[in-house]
Amino acid sequence: MDIVTLLPFVVLIGAMFLMTRSAKKKQQQAVNMRNSMTPGSGIRTIGGMYATVKEVHDESVLLEVAPGVHAIYAKNAIGAVLDDEEYNRIIHGVEGDESDAPVVPDDASSLTKDDEDGDAARIDLGKKADDADQDAADATPKKTDGESDTK
Repeated sequence: MDIVTLLPFVVLIGAMFLMTRSAKKKQQQAVNMRNSMTPGSGIRTIGGMYATVKEVHDESVLLEVAPGVHAIYAKNAIGAVLDDEEYNRIIHGVEGDESDAPVVPDDASSLTKDDEDGDAARIDLGKKADDADQDAADATPKKTDGESDTK
């Protein structure tokens, strides 16, 4: 056999090796993330439910879904362990210190520039009364000599 015949097989085996390696790496990261859970941590399940960890066991986790409401979940059902700032932002609506964040206005008034008089230059997008009357006159059908006004 020559090398040209073996080249596709070598490339295929190499691609499979790289794919399985990256999958194992992601799986190991997920295991490490689930092992980093401690009581009091905020989590998101794979179903999208947010809860607080109360107890961590070998294969399961006791979660507090709402105040006084507890549920037992498998560790594999934990999708993400959230840091305290993100958990509080999502659950309680508590924003962190955003002193470095840019200030965004609620409306577009800051995007228009004022002229020297202090009044913003306006663009008139409406029709003038003269134009509206002319358009209405153009839209009415013209009568021919043979037509009468009565029907």
